[in-house]
Amino acid sequence: MDQILNFVQLTESIGTSGQPTPEQFADIAAAGYVAVVNLAVPDSHNAVANEGSLVTATGMVYVQIPVKWEAPTLADLQRFIQTMRTFEGERVFVHCAMNLRVSAFMYHYLTVEKGLEPEAARSPILEKWAPKMDEVWKGFLALSPGLIRGK
Repeated sequence: MDQILNFVQLTESIGTSGQPTPEQFADIAAAGYVAVVNLAVPDSHNAVANEGSLVTATGMVYVQIPVKWEAPTLADLQRFIQTMRTFEGERVFVHCAMNLRVSAFMYHYLTVEKGLEPEAARSPILEKWAPKMDEVWKGFLALSPGLIRGK
């Protein structure tokens, strides 16, 4: 698993990374993950064209929520949280192109949905990225829990 781009075992049941290679999906399945959630858009620079087929061929479930790098939305985040609820109690592997989008989405999921303190929800990838983050992503990270919950 450590060979997968920017891999982080964020919680006991959630692994995150940048884009796995086609061969690495078998390793992800062998590690006990039951689902792969992809937040990258299909035309990301390192996207795997037949990723859904590769993932399902291993017996895992595949979900793609294409989040535009330049414009992540509240609706994207809410769909992601709902998807993660679907796999509650299961091992889930979440990736995007570099694990940046994922680190921001996981931060909100872990704080809003799971009640973790912000410090505990910050991936090492998010920590490295934060000083260089643009205004779009700073704004995304600043979304309030009430707004995310739709209240």
